[in-house]
Amino acid sequence: MQNTLLLADDDTELCGLLKEYFESEGFDVRLAHDGVAALDQLRQPGLDLAVLDVMMPGMNGMDVLKDLRKESRIPVIMLTAKGDDLDRILGLELGADDYVPKPCNPRELLARIRAVMRRAQSPADHGLITVDDLELNQGNRTLLKGGEHIELTSTEFSILLALLQHRGEVVSKRDLYISALGREPVPHDRSVDMHVSNLRRKLGLDPGGDNRIETIRGIGYQYRVN
Repeated sequence: MQNTLLLADDDTELCGLLKEYFESEGFDVRLAHDGVAALDQLRQPGLDLAVLDVMMPGMNGMDVLKDLRKESRIPVIMLTAKGDDLDRILGLELGADDYVPKPCNPRELLARIRAVMRRAQSPADHGLITVDDLELNQGNRTLLKGGEHIELTSTEFSILLALLQHRGEVVSKRDLYISALGREPVPHDRSVDMHVSNLRRKLGLDPGGDNRIETIRGIGYQYRVN
């Protein structure tokens, strides 16, 4: 089955080159060259993933992502300016699954796309994991907290799954990068930290009033058990 992705960037030459490359790798590629057009395409059926450039005319990539996350969990990879940590952090806070700095290597971007899509589409164990007031369904990749649905991105779900599967144990950051992002960590990359921060905000405190996810300095994270 052919996967369909959206490339949203105002650099038409770059979009043309990436489109040709990704189509040669078996993807169906749609293009948008401004934020309004990108959001309109993202609201159409049939897309499996979006690659959004931060800087686009009319509506920037961050605003597109913010509006998108009100209604969709489609995986998103942000294209950010090289060395611009603020854009990376903001993108992850708004619900991006990963980011790639520009100028980007098409092969690296393709690897990131495949890793994110593999997580989002992988046939998971259909069992339920119940911890405290959380019920995580591995089959349809949903989370209930006290019976209420909590929206998670594909990456947030994968990180929480890894932590709950090893609750009470320390999970290293490297293991979280590999299981949730499909890649090795690179220097100065805070992606997992930001995703965990998002999870803490969405999950809140446990029924006893304690933090659910503890930082184990220099190692990783642990989901607490009482």
